[in-house]
Amino acid sequence: MPTLRLMHADDLPEIMDIQLKIYSDALQESPETVAQRLAQVPDLALVAEDKQGICGYLISYRSQRGTITALDGLFAEPEHSDCLYLHDLGIAPRALKRGIGQSLVKHKFNMARKLGLRHCSLVSVQDSAPFWQRLGFKKQKPNHPQHIAALASYGVPAVYMQKTL
Repeated sequence: MPTLRLMHADDLPEIMDIQLKIYSDALQESPETVAQRLAQVPDLALVAEDKQGICGYLISYRSQRGTITALDGLFAEPEHSDCLYLHDLGIAPRALKRGIGQSLVKHKFNMARKLGLRHCSLVSVQDSAPFWQRLGFKKQKPNHPQHIAALASYGVPAVYMQKTL
């Protein structure tokens, strides 16, 4: 099993390479956006690394239930957080079916609990909702116009999901 560790700025080329391989053009985020996010939340960005290099990553931030970040939007951490928002989980094609995504997510659940956060949320894209449902997430409909617009910014079928820890 790969080693999980905090992401570093020098990991970004491998992160961007994974993004290019797994996401449609509509979901590609710029290297500048990813670097800015890492700078914002260095304690909440993880990578999975094996003998061949980085094989997965998960970037998250403190948030509030019901709040959705638009694609390429900046993370806005509220003064009072109750939720860990899992923004981007990426697994290299060479590492699929090894349980890496599940390991990264479960590690984040533990991190969230240690931070005193009682919930996790995310936006599911590319028909990934069944994966998230197996981890206990439930589909939720946003009701605030700003969050509905943020969900629509993904330009593909996107589903907001939440889990109570």
